Amino acid sequence: MSDPKKKLSPAEIAAADLTGWEQRDETIVATFRTGDFAAGLEFTNRIGAAAEDADHHPDILLTYPQVQVTLWSHDVGGLTSRDVRMARKISQLAAEAGIETV
Repeated sequence: MSDPKKKLSPAEIAAADLTGWEQRDETIVATFRTGDFAAGLEFTNRIGAAAEDADHHPDILLTYPQVQVTLWSHDVGGLTSRDVRMARKISQLAAEAGIETV
């Protein structure tokens, strides 16, 4: 699972054991309950900073009272190890902020 350009199979994604993330076709999606818009915006900004650091950018939907994050590698048209790493990072940021998945 280390080649960042290799598409992962559904079995490989399942084996990654990404708690709170759901595979939907060629993406993985998680929804985080932030409780209010301000907390959601702060969480979104933290995700954005992590995405810039990793040069791997998720689709983010900020609403009251949650943030939905969708990951996939646009350049390969599916999921790669970059998505798994970013999902883990986002989950870590959520845990640090006391934010749970829906």
